[in-house]
Amino acid sequence: MYVGRDMTELSIISKSEWKNSELAFFHHSLQQMVPYLNQEGQTIHREIVEEIETRGGLDRQSADYTHGTEVSYD
Repeated sequence: MYVGRDMTELSIISKSEWKNSELAFFHHSLQQMVPYLNQEGQTIHREIVEEIETRGGLDRQSADYTHGTEVSYD
């Protein structure tokens, strides 16, 4: 279950200020609805993808005993 800021709060700040977990959650959610998104939804999803790419992706570079290599939004 996602625990974090909702889209209403996130929509008023720059994508560069979003946490990786927020980017991961909303990218995953919007990716599943791509065929049904209107123009505004497609724009938001594209901006999220561009921010993820700007950060070099969401994968962690190394794992340790408390974290895997993928960003979790749970």
